Amino acid sequence: MRLQGHISASQRGLNQSIGAMHMQLELMGISQENINGFDKVGYQRKDGVISSFSEFIGIHGLSKAVDDSIGRIVRTDKPLDFALGEKGYFQALNTSGSVELSRDGRFKLNENGELLGLENQKILSAGGVPIILPFMPEKYEDIMVDNNGKLSIFNPQTRKMDYVATLGIVSSDGNTVMEPNLKQGCLEFSNVSMAQEFLEMVPKRRAFDANRQLFMLQNSALSQAISQLGGG
Repeated sequence: MRLQGHISASQRGLNQSIGAMHMQLELMGISQENINGFDKVGYQRKDGVISSFSEFIGIHGLSKAVDDSIGRIVRTDKPLDFALGEKGYFQALNTSGSVELSRDGRFKLNENGELLGLENQKILSAGGVPIILPFMPEKYEDIMVDNNGKLSIFNPQTRKMDYVATLGIVSSDGNTVMEPNLKQGCLEFSNVSMAQEFLEMVPKRRAFDANRQLFMLQNSALSQAISQLGGG
């Protein structure tokens, strides 16, 4: 604050405190998102990344980085449940016509023999086309998928396994994963550690509280100064 025949109040300190609190709230929101995703199949935890320009652009300088480490793999013994033992993603064509990547391996079949995701996405092969079985199996156990994603179905007429397609498993940048170590009858749950998330939440809360106290002190001092000048 400067007195030069008039009142000129600089709010830079207040704005910095508000911006810092906003940033800490966003970071705590990412931690809360990870905690909520703990029991979700295929969920990958996120880390908040603050750019060097966040001091000037606020939360627009905050981005999310995906932790692509392998999550907890649980055996379900369901033939259409799949888990990836290596880094990579299943490819699926969603109802809007765009390709999405996911580690959620909960698949199903429709009446046409199409392999679908949980939300009716069409699971794509390594060739980029939807996987359609040549005939409906008598039971789901007749469908076999090996570690490399090659899907075969038991043919009761020939008493042999017929190759159908190879699941399209790619890295985050779209390159084919040649050895995904796919596990049939299993699901991968999140890679979130609850203990880690709660520990990381503590300094974020403390930083928020510290900036809140600083804001209150600055606001109180400014209010007192304005009141005293007005009374004079």
